[in-house]
Amino acid sequence: MTNTKEHAEDTCPLVYQCRLPLSTRTVNHLADLLRGHLKAIRSRWRILPPGKIAVIVLAVLRHDQRLGDLAGGNNVSESTVRRWRERTCPVSARP
Repeated sequence: MTNTKEHAEDTCPLVYQCRLPLSTRTVNHLADLLRGHLKAIRSRWRILPPGKIAVIVLAVLRHDQRLGDLAGGNNVSESTVRRWRERTCPVSARP
C-alpha cells in the first residue's frame, strides 16, 4: 500500500454554510470590542479581520459547531478558532 497526498478523482472540499439570525449591530458591536482588545494588547497582525472573527465566534457559540469544521471552511487552524472563542468571550463580557 502506498500513501499519497493527492485527492481522489472527482472530489472537492466541502464547505458548510448556515444562516445566522444575527443583526448587523450585534456583529459590529463584537467586532468593535475585538478591535479595541487587539489594539490594547498591541496585536499587529491577524489572519482575518475582526468582523470575520466575530462572525466565526458567534457561529461557534450559536450552533455549537465543531471547531474544525468552521476552521477548515475559513482556511484557519482549529486551534486558532479555539483561541478566538476563548479570548472573545471575556472581551464581550466586560462592561
